[in-house]
Amino acid sequence: MTTIHGGFDLLRHELSVVLSATLIRLVLAAILGGAIGLERQLRHKPAGLRTNMFICFGAAMFTVLSRELGGPADSTRIAAQIITGIGFIGAGSILHTRATITGLTTAATLFVVASIGMAAGGGLYLTACFAAGLILIALEVLGRLEGAYGLKTVAKTYELTGRNVDSMLRELNRVLDNQNLAMQSLHLAGQDPNARVVFTVDCEREEQKVFSIKLHESNVFSNVNSLGITEQE
Repeated sequence: MTTIHGGFDLLRHELSVVLSATLIRLVLAAILGGAIGLERQLRHKPAGLRTNMFICFGAAMFTVLSRELGGPADSTRIAAQIITGIGFIGAGSILHTRATITGLTTAATLFVVASIGMAAGGGLYLTACFAAGLILIALEVLGRLEGAYGLKTVAKTYELTGRNVDSMLRELNRVLDNQNLAMQSLHLAGQDPNARVVFTVDCEREEQKVFSIKLHESNVFSNVNSLGITEQE
């Protein structure tokens, strides 16, 4: 009888150790993924707090399941498919519009967040924490440096008004050619003599300033308005 009780106590102890270790790994993955996701959320990026937290937690969960279900001989079969799955999610976050590609940083962040989740799920706590800290520093510091030195490109939408659409388009193309820029989209509205041209240009901030000045200096356009600006990744 004493032996049976001793066996149950030993089994209970081992289960508690396993469960506590698993919970620590999953909670750590959720915290690290949430920290990176919060930074993305504060910058109004597509993949924010919940997305990064779920991906990191899911990667950790699959890593734990791979070890528990696969056993020692095949402990990486499930975990190996995480990379493929994250690749599909990352590809879905990349948008390609003519000559502009957006979402590369978001896709790369999701890929790294999944690796952090795998590290946490595998019990590599120090590695997971170090990687998450390094990613947060890179996103914050490098992002500020890019903004300070004008390295980031922005997509700005303009609205031009004038009396004649053909002359407006000729003048617009002339200004674009002089600045070595290209339109990403073009929409014509209204009729002569109240024509409107709406278009988007993707370039660096300093180039946007020069381009805007050139548009305002032209006598062909009655009015030049900015409808919005989007920072590219």
